[in-house]
Amino acid sequence: MGRGQLILIEGLDRSGKSTQSAILAEKLGKSKLLKFPDRSTSVGKIINEYLTNSSFQLSDQTAHLLFSANRWELNNEIIELLNDGYFVILDRYIYSGIAYSLAKYEYSKTANNSGVIASTTASEQMGDVEWLYGPDKGLPKPDLTLFLTLDLVELGKRKGWGNERYELEEFQKIVKSSFLRILNHEEDETVELVDVSGKNIEEVTALIWEVVEEKKVNQTTERQIEKLS
Repeated sequence: MGRGQLILIEGLDRSGKSTQSAILAEKLGKSKLLKFPDRSTSVGKIINEYLTNSSFQLSDQTAHLLFSANRWELNNEIIELLNDGYFVILDRYIYSGIAYSLAKYEYSKTANNSGVIASTTASEQMGDVEWLYGPDKGLPKPDLTLFLTLDLVELGKRKGWGNERYELEEFQKIVKSSFLRILNHEEDETVELVDVSGKNIEEVTALIWEVVEEKKVNQTTERQIEKLS
């Protein structure tokens, strides 16, 4: 019996990632949905406080490394599930960690920054993709990464927008640019951009399933689990 496949759905805040991740997990049957950050773990509880309490401050480096540590907390579980034939759906993963850290670095250099996101000064490390990527090397690489992209004006109108630290339109604009910079979708065949602008849930689901079938990630595979390197 082959292993299950690892499918990642990334995107901006309120772009529909969680909804589509849950729908995809249901369509695939024998599956497990994992959300990052996982706020139920020891590290995840610290992250949750950081995201929901603007008075709880961490250095940029500390925050970035905590998000990576949270992914490592679930590393063994992901591998075991895949080897047991489960399709593992990830709601956010490494690309979010890198894109948001890059965006914090760029945002901290802008004039009239509210100070809600950035710490005291911009650290050059936070603008270094290699440094940001380093802690995640060795984690399982997704067999397919779907990035949900949409118009930022539409994003700001979505239900619940503005409830968390990073939900500011100007910041999300930088996040989107950072995602497109690191995803390398033109060269990496495992990365697909899905434009969800103006589309309802059913239309987005159909688009995602079309890609899943085309890439054959709805079938078990004999390929070894690839690691991020």
